[in-house]
Amino acid sequence: MFPVAFTISIAVLGGLCLGSFLNVVAHRLPAGVSLVAPQSACPCCAAQIKPYDNIPLVSWLALRGRCRSCHGSISLRYPLTEAMTAGLFAAVIVADGAHRTTWLALMFVAALVAITRIDLEHRIIPNRILAPLAVAAIVLTALFQPHQLPERLIAGVAAGGLLLIAALAYPGGMGMGDVKLAAVMGVVLGRAVAPALLLALLAGTVAGIAVMAKRGIRQGRRTSIPFGPFLALGGVVGLFAGDQLVHAYLHAVVS
Repeated sequence: MFPVAFTISIAVLGGLCLGSFLNVVAHRLPAGVSLVAPQSACPCCAAQIKPYDNIPLVSWLALRGRCRSCHGSISLRYPLTEAMTAGLFAAVIVADGAHRTTWLALMFVAALVAITRIDLEHRIIPNRILAPLAVAAIVLTALFQPHQLPERLIAGVAAGGLLLIAALAYPGGMGMGDVKLAAVMGVVLGRAVAPALLLALLAGTVAGIAVMAKRGIRQGRRTSIPFGPFLALGGVVGLFAGDQLVHAYLHAVVS
């Protein structure tokens, strides 16, 4: 067994590196561009980024958020994606340690980071992220936690069905990408998807009310707000505290 501090350090480094790759995914996947070629380039001058300028987080800080070639601004969303992925990886290790089932949690939070970026920027949730995550969730659960597989499959159907009803009732509010993300969250989280969806709906409602308060009810109702980031927020809470929230609710009801 490795010391906890060492394991967390490895998780942070891995999260930074994967976060750098998620930047590529968020930029290229919606455009249908290869994720491996060509080499990363400056969005301002198209100059290829040298390896020493592509060190996750460190290079952005060293260059003060500007391209070495043209001094054009490099968006803050790139280091934020790397830092968020690293932080979530560390949180997974702190919460549950490192064992066989940790892989699914790491894959889940990484997917949520990528989905948040893409939905905010392009208003889509790609099947090319959801489908592998769903398959991995089913396979890893069947291998390491087979007794939980029926519950997780039922939770996936229930979560996806709930948002499908909402999408059909209010077509402008949610898309099928949100429905599929909710279903995959159910497969990953099991019964913990319930508080995750509740938080997502509450957060989305609060955001909608804030937009209407700022722009007026008529204009606010016409403003498109991506729901994927709210689902991602709920998914993170569900991963780290969902089971405890469900247990507390059931205990309160029984008592």
